Amino acid sequence: MARDSPSEDDDHENLIHQNKDKSASFRIEELQSPIRRRFSKGHYLFAAIVTVISLVATIYLFFSSKICETTSDRIKESQLRALYLLNKQRSSLFDLWNHTFGTSNNITAVRFDQIKASLLDQITLNRHIKDTLLSTENGNVSVPIVNGSEICRIIDPKSSKRRTIEWKPDPNKFLFAICLSGQMSNHLICLEKHMFFAAVLNRVLVMPDSKFDYQYNLVLDIEHINECIGRKTVISFENFMELKKNHARIDKFICYFSIPLPCYTDEDHLKQLKSLGISVGKVETAWKSEDIENPSPKTVTDVEEKFGTKEDVIAIGDVFFANVEKDWVLQPRGPIAHKCKILIEPSKLILLTAQRFIQTFLGSGFVALHFRRHGFLKFCNAKKPSCFYPIPQAADCIRQMVEKANTSVIYLSTDAAESETSLLQSMLVMNGKTVPLVKRPPRDSAEKWDSLLYRHGLDGNDQVEAMLDKTICAMASVFIGAPVSTFTEDILRLRKGWETASSCDEYLCHGEEPNFIAGDE
Repeated sequence: MARDSPSEDDDHENLIHQNKDKSASFRIEELQSPIRRRFSKGHYLFAAIVTVISLVATIYLFFSSKICETTSDRIKESQLRALYLLNKQRSSLFDLWNHTFGTSNNITAVRFDQIKASLLDQITLNRHIKDTLLSTENGNVSVPIVNGSEICRIIDPKSSKRRTIEWKPDPNKFLFAICLSGQMSNHLICLEKHMFFAAVLNRVLVMPDSKFDYQYNLVLDIEHINECIGRKTVISFENFMELKKNHARIDKFICYFSIPLPCYTDEDHLKQLKSLGISVGKVETAWKSEDIENPSPKTVTDVEEKFGTKEDVIAIGDVFFANVEKDWVLQPRGPIAHKCKILIEPSKLILLTAQRFIQTFLGSGFVALHFRRHGFLKFCNAKKPSCFYPIPQAADCIRQMVEKANTSVIYLSTDAAESETSLLQSMLVMNGKTVPLVKRPPRDSAEKWDSLLYRHGLDGNDQVEAMLDKTICAMASVFIGAPVSTFTEDILRLRKGWETASSCDEYLCHGEEPNFIAGDE
């Protein structure tokens, strides 16, 4: 690949740093009524709601002034800000009143719904301000709505309590990685599990050739893995073939899975291996009834007993579905001891391009949404009841999260049709303002954020595009993922490793992370 120019080095120095804890400013906008015509429908309901809200605001003002007399200056300052918001809200509500009611009955149901939605926003804001005024535990004021970082805090990975294994391979012993299930996200999970097997078996992991699998060197920083561990633990297929002088052989092919196919590898893939100059010995199975549909829990001892051998080169087939030491393997930063935040991460070009995109289009505080409509349709409609969410229901879930995260923009990673994303965009309205859904635009020579990919001939590559999407999502303040998606699972892995995972991260319309169901990307 071409070397970056000095001007690119200068660009690297100016990149923003994401997810730093910054004091949030108070930017609650005044309620702007979309209604221009006067009407009388719903007059009494509206009058009652506004009167109650105004009365509650007045009570808050009285009690908060008493609290400020006995608390510290810092608490007083927070409460005064809350009082300012209450006064501003009260003024906005009366302004809405004055511009709404009259004698005309000319109103549509849509406009009435808009007014109800605006009032509900103000009621919610009042509740949060009340919490701000009344939460003074240990002298600390909780500001859950105004400062998004107070509610959507970064999760402490508690890395000091990790259970790890040292990866100290014999330089002459190899494990040949084979990953065939699904798309790129499945393959990355399969590779990560292969790394754990290689560490347990004290072997160097051989990355697959691009003619047999994905071209991993385009999307992953392979050398980063060796640097993090401090020794040669992973080598490319090309380096492996050089060591074997282009006469490589898998000495022992011991299949982890036996059902539906030994090693979850068909005859065509075995022929492809042979066409690469790899001879394959007899294919055996470690367990006679290990099924990808119902993998049984396995331990490190099981792995050592079944795959421990003195042969130089072994393969165990696709292990994407393998259930080995699940709690250990799924730890933040993974099960292998290393000095970095995460072992498998995007290439430097993709990392820099993601930062440039965020700096250009999103800013430091944004919600990332992986809205996988194909996955919903394929997997959720097979369930009873279905979890294929109508757009209005999805929009309602997203609105709640945006309010909680206190953000003004959403990054949208999706395979949905334009008709669906347009409807979704029209329904994402908060406090009278549309929350923009930002997707990566098509290549434009006038734009510079993706110039690194373009100069290295990587723009338009499907693998690179998918990894760029994941990287941007992993850098968000809050992430909303699609269930039954390994794409989402890969993003959560990055977020846990990079320590960007938020307490507000969740699967869409679940409210909390559900049990993960493996599926295609």
